[in-house]
Amino acid sequence: MTRQAVVERKTNETDIKLDFTVDGEGVSMLKTGVPFLTHMLDLFTKHGQFNLSIDANGDVEIDDHHTTEDIGICLGQALREALGDKKGIKRYGNAFVPMDEALAQVVIDLSNRPHFELKGSFPSQRVGTFDTELVHEFLWKLALEARMNLHVIVHYGQNTHHMIEAVFKALGRALDEATMIDPRVKGVPSTKGML
Repeated sequence: MTRQAVVERKTNETDIKLDFTVDGEGVSMLKTGVPFLTHMLDLFTKHGQFNLSIDANGDVEIDDHHTTEDIGICLGQALREALGDKKGIKRYGNAFVPMDEALAQVVIDLSNRPHFELKGSFPSQRVGTFDTELVHEFLWKLALEARMNLHVIVHYGQNTHHMIEAVFKALGRALDEATMIDPRVKGVPSTKGML
């Protein structure tokens, strides 16, 4: 069974088509209109061994907020749909990723209980034209729509680009672990009998 989903979202601010495959090969085809986000999603896809295609048009002439937020919404919805009933998955994932002087950690529970925590701060408000506060916006909307528990800890770092890059690589690796099928798991990994 292919764990894959296509999500389309059209508003007065954005027009997005996103295709996400859980069990991929690390292949991305990304047209986001937000260059730094494109770079981060490429890293996320490669390190998670997903396949991700995004065709997004947004009001980036205003700023990157709506496009970044809506891509997070679409990716979360696609992940939730692709995982279906979550039978056999590991459910939890944890990854530490260093990027030169920076170290980030991402911990995930695909629990159907959305919650997001980001511990750490970025030294710069911008990377290129990208507002670093949008990292929080993207990750919060991803966690909310995927209905997952997502904890992101930036342990330390000096270069904002390196710190955010470590976060997205760790996100890919933690999500890869959480979505893996474990043959020992019968049904869903919860004593409740459902996720």
